[in-house]
Amino acid sequence: MKPTFEKLFGFDSQKHSVRTEIMAGITTFLTMAYILAVNPSIFSALPEMPAGSVFTATALAAIIGTLVMALYAKKPFALAPGMGLNAFFVFTVCLGMGYSWKFALTAVLLEGIIFVILTVTKVRSLLLNAIPGTLKKAIGAGIGMFIAFIGMENAGIIVNNDATLVSLGHITEGTALLAMIGLIITAGLVMAKVRGGILWGILITTLIGLFIKDPSTGEAMTKLNGLISAPDSVEPICFKFEWSQVLSLDMLVVVFTFLFIDMFDTMGTIIGVHQGAGLGSAQAKRDDIPDMEKMFMADSVATVCGACLGTSTTTTYVESASGVGEGGRTGLTAFSTAICFALALFFSPLFLAIPSAATAPALIIVGVMMMPAVKRIHWEDYCRAIPAFLTIIIMPLAYSISDGILIGVISYVACHAVAGKFKEISITMWVLAVLFVCKYIFI
Repeated sequence: MKPTFEKLFGFDSQKHSVRTEIMAGITTFLTMAYILAVNPSIFSALPEMPAGSVFTATALAAIIGTLVMALYAKKPFALAPGMGLNAFFVFTVCLGMGYSWKFALTAVLLEGIIFVILTVTKVRSLLLNAIPGTLKKAIGAGIGMFIAFIGMENAGIIVNNDATLVSLGHITEGTALLAMIGLIITAGLVMAKVRGGILWGILITTLIGLFIKDPSTGEAMTKLNGLISAPDSVEPICFKFEWSQVLSLDMLVVVFTFLFIDMFDTMGTIIGVHQGAGLGSAQAKRDDIPDMEKMFMADSVATVCGACLGTSTTTTYVESASGVGEGGRTGLTAFSTAICFALALFFSPLFLAIPSAATAPALIIVGVMMMPAVKRIHWEDYCRAIPAFLTIIIMPLAYSISDGILIGVISYVACHAVAGKFKEISITMWVLAVLFVCKYIFI
């Protein structure tokens, strides 16, 4: 068994424990299983994509991506459709830009294919190095704010106001009340460092929803229609691509945004978890991490498969740090996580019964987890601070991740050009800024 484990997962019986690796995989699953409830909830804004099918596609994408990571890269990282990327798919591309979900799926597929090519040719490193570190940090924080804003909106904590655009909702009743209760519970669990705190927060809030009525309908907020069932078919959403707009500038912008977020999210997760667990030196550069390209390949292959199944970009989860923290060091940890996702496939009624008020706290907490990057922004340098601030604030206010990135790039080039700091503007940034300005002028 041990030689087999070593061949399949990079397992070394002298250094690793089977029990530790399996427990680490279960821990990782518990900390990221909330995506099985949150993803169908976010995609519910698109009635053409059935929640049951989205749930199945989400689980299958997680299984495939995590298995590739386990068997090919032999690393203890898990993958699933990414937070922020799913919001960009639904709220920016579909609801904001007015394109169909099939257009968005096509963009995800193209992004995945390009990611494969960039990984194989190692052009990826050139692109990553061209983007200023200030914008990389701002993008993560901006996505965190955007995700939190979506959670508050879905829960009715923040509502529309014709006079002020937005205002506080009625937080003492219905969905908003349940969400506030859930936020307190989830925050308490996370602060207490309870394993799988976000998932347990969702489940506890869902149970409380059985006893809180929706004032508009008089029915319970949570409607449980079973516990176990066969997975719903992905037939309504799998391989549903739309090629008519494939050469449009909008498609280019959408594909680039998916690619941009996915690359930096994956890179940041891998480097952060490696360094946080002592797997690499604090001064290590991205290319100093062993098998970095294999991990990127797992991410890109998972994205292609996820698009074919009918879900948004699949990416490496920062929650993998929980499993690594429990001692997970090899692909056996990721394999164990994949098995957990496979078992979860048969509990779709439970996950689909979870109301938006129960997933909203998870979105808010995840948003909080993405904010620490702002402390590494040089706020005293206005050439960096202004583009970073615009990137962060435009994402939630414009309800668009892509607009935040585009304005961030444009303002970065403009600020440095006005200040005469031309040497700090790469040719790639000049090209991107010109393209993005043209986008706003002509589209």
